[in-house]
Amino acid sequence: MTTETKRKVLVLLGPTAVGKTRLSLELAAAYNAEIISGDSMQVYRGMDIGTAKITSAEMKGIPHHLIDIHDPEDAYSAAEFQEQGKRLIEEISARGKLPFIVGGTGLYIESLCYGFRFSEAVADEAFRSEQDAFAEEHGAEALHARLAAVDPASAARLHPNDRRRIIRALEIHHQTKVTLSAAQADQKKESPYELCLIGLTMDRKILYKRIEDRIDQMLEQGLIQEVQGLLDKGYNRSLVSMQGLGYKEIAAYLAGELTYDEAVTLLKRDTRRFAKRQLSWFRHMKEIQWIEDFNEQNYPENLVKIREIIYRRFESTH
Repeated sequence: MTTETKRKVLVLLGPTAVGKTRLSLELAAAYNAEIISGDSMQVYRGMDIGTAKITSAEMKGIPHHLIDIHDPEDAYSAAEFQEQGKRLIEEISARGKLPFIVGGTGLYIESLCYGFRFSEAVADEAFRSEQDAFAEEHGAEALHARLAAVDPASAARLHPNDRRRIIRALEIHHQTKVTLSAAQADQKKESPYELCLIGLTMDRKILYKRIEDRIDQMLEQGLIQEVQGLLDKGYNRSLVSMQGLGYKEIAAYLAGELTYDEAVTLLKRDTRRFAKRQLSWFRHMKEIQWIEDFNEQNYPENLVKIREIIYRRFESTH
């Protein structure tokens, strides 16, 4: 496929709380774009405060896709995101608008940008049950250690509590004798799109302070009531959605397993660690143009830089 026939796709990525939302709205308005959310948690209805989901009013009339498309009991996957994202890129482009992926879920964004083929390994329920039972008996760290023994690269980027993905990585190795990390490394890294990838980051201390302030704000906005409401509707704590940051810690507090202060401390710590893992994932991706010092003070000059990056990538090459 020649560059001339490739669909242009703008991508804005970065860790949680770095400031993607405000910037994405300005860029979408400037470039006649529609936003495709690249966030694995904002797909769930009723999970608004804990996912820092944009409200309809905040969207300022800019179309947003892949938000509020699943009930919390229906697990969402990278393969489903990829399939829906590909369709949306075609539809948005056909309307004469620019597809604009915004988010922080590395696997989702990378799989769509580079057309990953997901593993042929089929679900082996007996193997999964066996791994689940092992984790229940020996703990999350022991299951994580099993993955580290066969696929250290995947283990390094998966949190020990991310049981579903750990078991999937073990299952792929069990069935195919190829590790998930090797299968991903083997993928062709040329994109079917003409990509402009922009990454945002900032001094780590400032980012961590923003994360902690955001969590305090979520609690003020009613995060505890949101989690209680989901539990009251019968959404089980073991659901993939309820394992999300903010939901599992508050659910543990509501169950009496943690004090309020312990839950908040754990949530802040886990979110800082999550941001670190997001950055590690993005750093290995190619072609990202990084804005390293993205903050309020230099927002106007960074906006100029970003517009220059977009111009060089999309306009000056034609």
